[in-house]
Amino acid sequence: MIVYDLSCEKEHRFEGWFSSAEDFDAQVEDDQVSCPVCGSVSISRQLSAPYVNTGRAELAAAPAKPSGETAVAGVDMESLHRKFVEFVLKNSEDVGSKFPEEARKIHYEEKPRRSIRGQASPNDIEALRDEGIDVFQVPDLPVPPDRVH
Repeated sequence: MIVYDLSCEKEHRFEGWFSSAEDFDAQVEDDQVSCPVCGSVSISRQLSAPYVNTGRAELAAAPAKPSGETAVAGVDMESLHRKFVEFVLKNSEDVGSKFPEEARKIHYEEKPRRSIRGQASPNDIEALRDEGIDVFQVPDLPVPPDRVH
């Protein structure tokens, strides 16, 4: 596997994993690689030191250190991301910029418990977490083309 640092035309940076340089080129040419933030398919490689996984021998020689992070391999990440976005859109209420206020009201049982999504600054997210409110920060969710009104 080869890991590339990528960016879209709006300069959103993200990482992409490919079986080879040719695989990357083919996927980009077929618009199969999209920005996880805005959904753009205008993707370019950024200067980086690519990580190349050369096989299992390296894994045996240097066992992985538990980092608390979960890794995923062998899945179609674009499809997985699309399903995640669809799930979040279908199963949460968009409260927009009122997210911090609504999250607090739900946490303190001033409003009924429900799944919400919206915008919050990094400071708002930190404050919510400091109050013991579970908040999962995700990049802006691109709305699939079939859901645009």
